[in-house]
Amino acid sequence: MRVAITGYQGLSGITEMLVRGDLWRLVSTFGASELVGVSCAGEGPESWFARSVLEHGGRLEVIVPAGASVFATAGDDHRSTRLRLMNEANAVHRLAPAAHGGPGDDTAAALVGMADEVVAVWDGAPGTAPARVAGLARQAGLYVHRIWPDGCEPPA
Repeated sequence: MRVAITGYQGLSGITEMLVRGDLWRLVSTFGASELVGVSCAGEGPESWFARSVLEHGGRLEVIVPAGASVFATAGDDHRSTRLRLMNEANAVHRLAPAAHGGPGDDTAAALVGMADEVVAVWDGAPGTAPARVAGLARQAGLYVHRIWPDGCEPPA
């Protein structure tokens, strides 16, 4: 089962604790040998999910936008985490540039295209990046697990 992740960045400590618990519960419902997590390994839920997949014994695949260096979406505080996840991944996919017919920097389309199901860590607000990925996933007929436990706070 290929499961992709999207979610808000910049979440509070209490929200992180609540979301990490729900991500672990979800990941552990899959058999370790059948689970492939697909993530951009960004700060927050994307990396928390990736780490949960690896700790559960699943495999990880990381997506890198066409125009980005491996560090482009990672701030200084997250750089080492992203590199560690990329080193532990079974595959790192650099997206082909849009000028050459690829998705370019559109990681949303790539995530949906590589997944059987999608996890969206978001409060359900429209017009956000997680809402876009969830919408694309639903249009593609994929199941979307929305994770937003009671007590979570949207990013500032």
